[in-house]
Formats: sequence, C-alpha cells, structure tokens
Amino acid sequence: MNVKTRAMTALSTGLLLFGLVACGGSDSGDSAAGGSDKQAAQDAGAAAGDGSGSEAAEGGDAVEKPLTGEAKQKAEAAALAAFPGTVVKSEEDAENPGTYAVEIKKADGSEIEVYLDPKTYKVLKTKNEEGDEDGS
Repeated sequence: MNVKTRAMTALSTGLLLFGLVACGGSDSGDSAAGGSDKQAAQDAGAAAGDGSGSEAAEGGDAVEKPLTGEAKQKAEAAALAAFPGTVVKSEEDAENPGTYAVEIKKADGSEIEVYLDPKTYKVLKTKNEEGDEDGS
C-alpha cells in the first residue's frame, strides 16, 4: 500500500470508531447505557447549578423557591415595615423550613435577612449578612 491509501484507511477507520463512540457503541437497546446517560445528564445539571441534579443529597445548598404573588407582596411589606430599605430577594427558606426569608439592603448599605411566619407574616428572627443573629 502506498502512503495515500494508508492515510485514507486510517482516516476512515478513525471516523468509524468516532461514530461508534459518539453513538454509544451499540444499538442493542441496552438499558444500562440509557441509565448511565440519565445519570450523566443529572451530574452535568448539578455541576452547572441549574437545579436538575440532586444538590441537597450531594451535600450542596438546598434550592430555595422564590416567593410569588400575594405571598411575595405580604412578606416583603412585613419585612420592609420592620426594616426599611430595598428588597434584594424573597424566598421560601430552606435552612429554616416553614419560614419565608426576605433579604433587605438597608440605607446604610448593610444587608439583613428577615425570617417570617408564612401564616401571620410576623418576624420570627433576623440575620445580618455577616452571619450574626439579631433576634430569635
């Protein structure tokens, strides 16, 4: 064989191997391959931080659900009444299940997290962003 023929043979063999690897190497319908694809997608989602992986099970921070609608309005109004400023975010708190958390930036630039009872919208406790407890 001449060099040109060897190069073409190597190229076509390489493309064939690449195609097999890219397609999973088999069309046998092996369920183990499908399961590993799902796991790979979950792992990729967790690494990307998009919430599609199981962060809490892997020791990461739990995903906190943002407040919406009437709950958002009432929680933010109650938090602002106690601590005037600008709302940064409001969410269902994962660290304190069964509470709402509203983060407020005060006029002096400091930030405080206000924890509220979701039924009465009363302030249960607060936390400075530095992690110091202000109340209980």
